[in-house]
Amino acid sequence: MQNSPFHLVTTPWFWSAILAWTLSQIVKMINAYRRTGRLDMRFLVSTGGMPSAHSALVCALATSIGITEGFTSPITVLAVAFAAVTMFDAAVVRRAAGQQARILNQILDEIVIKHHLSERRLKELLGHTRLEVFMGMLVGICCAALTVYLWRR
Repeated sequence: MQNSPFHLVTTPWFWSAILAWTLSQIVKMINAYRRTGRLDMRFLVSTGGMPSAHSALVCALATSIGITEGFTSPITVLAVAFAAVTMFDAAVVRRAAGQQARILNQILDEIVIKHHLSERRLKELLGHTRLEVFMGMLVGICCAALTVYLWRR
């Protein structure tokens, strides 16, 4: 049955997006291991860092749809628009939220030192730099091209 929800996992679009996201998260975990010397599995589901897994996922989705359905297809245009909004959000909106969290944590540090209060810090690594978003985009495009190529063989 073609309209079954299980059909989703039999498409190159699904697998290219999953591959790009997974590869990006593994790269983040390896980078963290290089910095700290500790293997931290939380990086497999973390936000922020190099490369952007959000960007990789949406670019892999848009690219794989474009390759298989044509780059002038309305669904490809929709996927590209979705990717653009997601990458803009990662590089601008969530990055600004992370910078605000960093400033609030500095304020909290000063208050805790002066008044001996309990400390609950905000997550600072929320968004991405433009380079992290760009690298995520490249990961996504490459994963999509590879997945569709292998899918057609």
